[in-house]
Amino acid sequence: MRKAAFLDRDGVINREVEYLHRIEDFEFIEGALEGCRRLQEKGYLLVVITNQSGIARGLYTEDDFQRLNAWMLQRLKEHGVEIAGVYFCPHHPTEGVGPYRTECDCRKPEAGMIEAACREHDLDAAASILVGDKASDAEAGRRAGVGRVFLVHSGHALSTEDAALADHVCADLLEASALA
Repeated sequence: MRKAAFLDRDGVINREVEYLHRIEDFEFIEGALEGCRRLQEKGYLLVVITNQSGIARGLYTEDDFQRLNAWMLQRLKEHGVEIAGVYFCPHHPTEGVGPYRTECDCRKPEAGMIEAACREHDLDAAASILVGDKASDAEAGRRAGVGRVFLVHSGHALSTEDAALADHVCADLLEASALA
């Protein structure tokens, strides 16, 4: 079994933009590429786990998400970063439309995306880390049995209660990679 770094996307890899779905609105957070490279050098398989309620709300489509995702993966690859998988939840229990309005086990704080990645990539959750920017990220990591949880200040504002859910609170992904 291998260890992974489970990375939230918005607020960890790229600047937080509400309902991000357009390439022209995507901006890497300073140090995120280097942080990803450092994690790879430490033997972590990189896995992105991201809630995408904008799909559920009808603000953009799964195709829009996949187009942005392909662009992001190519930019990362150009900088020496390989992402093993991107797992996303297109659901929302109350704001979703049509089949996207549902309770699911993949929407963080549930652990479904992490558990799926562990099965598909033969990952050891206990030897892995999670880097997120919200309480729901930390809760998902805890529910999945991830060994260490990092929350970063580069995305959403963290309350004292949010910070208490993490093993480490860092400025950003680069700082988290140094502690991993």
